[in-house]
Amino acid sequence: MPGRLTPRSPRTAFRPGRLRAAALGTALATVLVPALSACGGDASTAGGGATLKWASSYFPTHWDPVVGGSGAQFRELALVYASLTRTDATGKAVPDLAKSWEYNAKGDQITFHLRPGLTFSDGTPVDATAVKAAIVRAQKQKNSALFGDLTSIKSVDADGLEAVLHLSQVDYQIPQLLGERVLQIASPKAAASPTKLDQNPVGAGPFTVTQLVPGTKVLLKKNPDYWDAKNIHIDNVELTSAPDAATVVSGLQTGVYNFADIAPSQAEAAKKAGLDVFVQPGFNANNISLNVNKAPFNNAKVVDAVRYAINRQEFVDKLTFGYGTATNQPFPKGYVAYDPQSANDYAYDPAKSKQLLSEAGYRAGQIKLDLVIPAEDPQAEVVQAQLAKVGITVDIKVDKNWATPFFAKDLTLSLYGTTGRDSAAQTLTAHFGPNGPLNLSSPYEPSGFEAAIAKVRQTPLDSPDYTKVLQAATRAGLESKALVFTYSSPNLIAKSKSISALPKNPAHIDWTGVTIGAN
Repeated sequence: MPGRLTPRSPRTAFRPGRLRAAALGTALATVLVPALSACGGDASTAGGGATLKWASSYFPTHWDPVVGGSGAQFRELALVYASLTRTDATGKAVPDLAKSWEYNAKGDQITFHLRPGLTFSDGTPVDATAVKAAIVRAQKQKNSALFGDLTSIKSVDADGLEAVLHLSQVDYQIPQLLGERVLQIASPKAAASPTKLDQNPVGAGPFTVTQLVPGTKVLLKKNPDYWDAKNIHIDNVELTSAPDAATVVSGLQTGVYNFADIAPSQAEAAKKAGLDVFVQPGFNANNISLNVNKAPFNNAKVVDAVRYAINRQEFVDKLTFGYGTATNQPFPKGYVAYDPQSANDYAYDPAKSKQLLSEAGYRAGQIKLDLVIPAEDPQAEVVQAQLAKVGITVDIKVDKNWATPFFAKDLTLSLYGTTGRDSAAQTLTAHFGPNGPLNLSSPYEPSGFEAAIAKVRQTPLDSPDYTKVLQAATRAGLESKALVFTYSSPNLIAKSKSISALPKNPAHIDWTGVTIGAN
C-alpha cells in the first residue's frame, strides 16, 4: 500500500516499504536475539558456502507479514515466508505452497490444494488450518495492514491440505492476489504471539532466521525443508540495512555487500565499477494526489488545469537518469492493465491550464497550496515549478508524521508512489475505489468505476476478454479527479558478477536457480 518515508534522492519517492509501518505507529522496542558482531568483510567465513550479502534500502520495519503489509519490504520477507502462489516472469500466479487450485462454477469459491509433507521452520504443519489462520489474522489483527486487501474473502474452510475460500463476490483475481505481497504465511504457532513473531519470524520459505537485530541486520540460512530447496543454491544470507546511497557502490566494490538496490543516480557508477546492474521490471508509478473534497480541487476545472500543467517528461529527465518513462496511468506501458486509449489524455498544455483556471474564476497567483510530503523529495520541486508556470503557488511542507493526515484524508495536495500489486484489480481499487488507501479523496470514486472493476473480478484470467475488460476498468479509473500520474521507473539492483542472473519476475526477487560463484 504505502511507500517509504525517507526516499533516497533522487529515486522514486515514497517507495513502498516503511510507510505502512509508520502509519500504524508501532515500533520494535526490544531486541530478543543476540546482537550481531561486525562482519566487515565476507559473511561466508562464519557459515560457509555461498553467501548473499544484501544491502537493502527497504529493510523491514516489521517481520510479521500481516503488519509489514504489501509494500516493497515483501521482497525481504519472502526470504522467510512462502505464500499460496507466487508470480512468474509473465506476471501470472503460479504454484508455491499451493500446488493447484480451482474455482467452483459460479466463481465465488476457490479451493487451494497444498503440497503434502511441508512444515514451517518450527515444525508446525503447513496445512489448510495454517492458511485459514493466516487469512483470519490478516483480516482481524488490530494492527494488520492487509485487511483491506482481503475483503472478497468471506470465510475459509480448512480440511487437511484443502483450503476452501468462500468469497463475498465473484472474484477471479484471488490467485493473483494471494501471493508474496498480500499473504505471506507464518506458522500459526509462532503467530499466536504476533509481537514475538515480529522479532522472531517463522515461515516456510527458502531461508530461516538465525539472528536478527531489528532495523539493522538479519542472518539467515538455507531452509532444507523448503518445498523447492533443490533449486535454492544460496547457503547463507546477510541482510543489512543499506547506508547512504553514495556509499553503497563502494561497499559492493570492496565486497562488504554483493547485492544492493540502488538509486538511478548510482547506476552509471556501478557499471563503471564493474558491477552488474539488473533492471528489474515492476509496476512502479508516481502520482500527484489531490483532495477533491477540499477547495480549490472541488472545482473540476482546477483539477483539469493541474492535469494539463504537468510535464511528465521532465520528471523522467530529471529524476530517473534514463531509466524511467512518462505515464499517466498506475501501470507501465506494455503491462496488461495499461490502457492505450488513455495514453494521450491530458497531455502537457500550459496554455490550456491557464485558460481553465481563468474559467474557474482564479487569477494568476490567487491559488496558494501546501504540498505536504514526509521527507525532502526532488519530485516536489518539479511539481512546484510546473504549477508556478500556470499561476499556482505551491509551498512545500515536510511533515515526518505525514502518514497520519494522508491516510485520514486530511491533506489537500501530496505526492505518492507505489510498486503496485500482482492483482491489477487491487491496484485499481487502491487508487480509485471509494475506500482505496491511495485515494486522497475518499469516499469519492469516478462514475462507472465500480461496475468496471466488478466486471474485471467476474472475468476469468484466461478469458479472451480479460485484457479488454481490464483496460476498460483502467480507463474508468483514470476519470478520477483525485490523482495525476507522472512517471514510472524500474527497480535497479547492482550486484557482484559472482551472482548469476536473476529471473525477471516483475517487482519480485526470485532466488530460484540463482548461484554465487567466486569473485
